[in-house]
Amino acid sequence: MASFEYDASKGMQYGTGGRTSMFDDQGNLKDNLGQIPLSEQKGSLKPQVINDFFKRKALIDVVKEQYFQPLATVTNLSANPGKYIKQYVWHPLLDDRNKNDQGIDATYENGNLYGSSKDISTIVGKLPSRYVTYSRYNRLGVTSTLAEGTATPLCYSIEFTRDELMFNSEPELYSHFIREALRGANEIVEDALQMDLINGAGVVYYCGSATSDETMDATCELTYKDLIKLSKMLDDNHVPTHYKMFTGSTNTDTRTVDGGWSIYCGSEVRETLMSMKDLHDRPAFIPVEQYASGVTPVKGEVGRIYKFRIIEVPEMMHWEGAGATATEDTTVENNGTNINIYPMLIIGNESFTTIGLRTDGRTHKFEIMSKMPGQATADKNDPYGRTGWWSIQWWYGTMITRPERLFLIKTVARI
Repeated sequence: MASFEYDASKGMQYGTGGRTSMFDDQGNLKDNLGQIPLSEQKGSLKPQVINDFFKRKALIDVVKEQYFQPLATVTNLSANPGKYIKQYVWHPLLDDRNKNDQGIDATYENGNLYGSSKDISTIVGKLPSRYVTYSRYNRLGVTSTLAEGTATPLCYSIEFTRDELMFNSEPELYSHFIREALRGANEIVEDALQMDLINGAGVVYYCGSATSDETMDATCELTYKDLIKLSKMLDDNHVPTHYKMFTGSTNTDTRTVDGGWSIYCGSEVRETLMSMKDLHDRPAFIPVEQYASGVTPVKGEVGRIYKFRIIEVPEMMHWEGAGATATEDTTVENNGTNINIYPMLIIGNESFTTIGLRTDGRTHKFEIMSKMPGQATADKNDPYGRTGWWSIQWWYGTMITRPERLFLIKTVARI
């Protein structure tokens, strides 16, 4: 019996038990002992054109999570409503936004007594005291503003050929087309909603000493003092807290967390938040694993600072190069010319609504049409019916109802 030696440099080869290559130097198939060339035998096999091994199922990306759509209230459109939706938002009597004179000369400025003022000297002079004559004193009024939204049609399509479906090495190619198209539509809705919330925020807070995008330099980074100021502004605007205080459990390393609000931000500001110090020069950031045993974390929650739980949104947008000029020693994110600006959103309850049309507003009902290659798609442009198509369309709309409950924080991020 012929002997053989194992050649480790050639690795494991299919069909030879790992002994040697199945082919000689000229590409001829050897016998099972690797000794006798079989190139002269009739019907002899030749080397494969493709020696790679392909796994038949393609890797599928994880579906991107929804962060903003679940926060919306929903306004459903009835039949034949038109593309526009409007709603009156009434303001409290004692509020600076309640400005009116009811068509006559009001007794009090703006027709709202002392408005939102907290100054004692202002309030005491405008209390609605009763006069002995009982004439037309203390005439007040209540006003409202009109919120508007528009339903916008969105759509796209994918074309494919019969040859693609028949000869592609991926047997589930068509199902991948459909899945990725649906995921893309869902992401488009999430991105459009994020932009509407950023652009519709009624309160814009610039970190540092900045007063505009152009004045945001490397010093305009979010600090603990900024969060204290923001919490006061949220209270002044009567923005309900998102959650209540929860106390620590008997588990080891469990923290007590105060009630407050959620901040939605991108991963770029992670270092800024995790390195933040409180007013006593202690680490301000508490990771979610230190209090998660006492509460169910919000999707994307990474930790909390002061009264704010931090929700990290992987697809959070930003303004690239919208800040001040970057220098060679700039220590914050920039595009090489100007500093990048990163938004952080605080979204109060009932601050916006999505427009529902054949949908519940949170999960959209897409209208889908498709035709497979064949007689159904054959025409003068494709007389052989080799091309098929798949299309998706839906309606999208957002209406900001309480802009004073939408806070937009603009900050820079460390490199």
